[in-house]
Amino acid sequence: MKKNPTENNRAQILQVLLDKSVLKQDISNDSEKVFALLKAHIKIELAELQKSVTDKRVRLSFHEKGEAEIHVYVGSDVLVFTLHSNVFRLPDSNALWGTSYFKEDENHGYFGVIYIYNFLAQSFLQNRLNDSGYLIGRILINHERHFLVEGKGTLGRLFQDPQNMELNEQIIGLIVQLSFHYALTFDLLVPPFEVMEELSVAQIQQIGDELKLKTAKRLGFKRLSEESENI
Repeated sequence: MKKNPTENNRAQILQVLLDKSVLKQDISNDSEKVFALLKAHIKIELAELQKSVTDKRVRLSFHEKGEAEIHVYVGSDVLVFTLHSNVFRLPDSNALWGTSYFKEDENHGYFGVIYIYNFLAQSFLQNRLNDSGYLIGRILINHERHFLVEGKGTLGRLFQDPQNMELNEQIIGLIVQLSFHYALTFDLLVPPFEVMEELSVAQIQQIGDELKLKTAKRLGFKRLSEESENI
């Protein structure tokens, strides 16, 4: 007996729902495990650096802001690592869909994402809410722990072959080191004179009271996409 079209449609919906839900849940759960490993390696790296840094003015500390956010103070910088709560699919236009690994199974193109942002430490310490940070990298991990890293400097050049690369603890440690290095060499520049030449009375009062004049590492100088990546 021929099935009712409504039942056929429901069966297809259920199949997609179950397949996609299980896949995304698996990726989400594994991304949480990767994030936990990332935390562990950040702690290891900070402990190793602390052995050689005796100047107490040099910040080397770690603060968890919930289960999915880490603030890492490294010198005058803060690196913020965040795990996104959603799973994403590569866009159809991405060239990776043309490789054998992604052609053989569409599920390979779904990823959990960890973002890495760079802020000035003083922005957090002085609660300067108008200050800006920059995205310097993001880690994409699929259900087989194949991964890629998009980012600045070496961080964005070294991990671009997800079909042949699987995330492990050694690579996680390297990503942590590269993130630290990029942030430390991404210096604060003096903004152009013209940016600072005119201020209102209200702005002057804000500077004196709460230091709310917006600060970022490249304020008024270059877009992040124009920065040198020779790291």
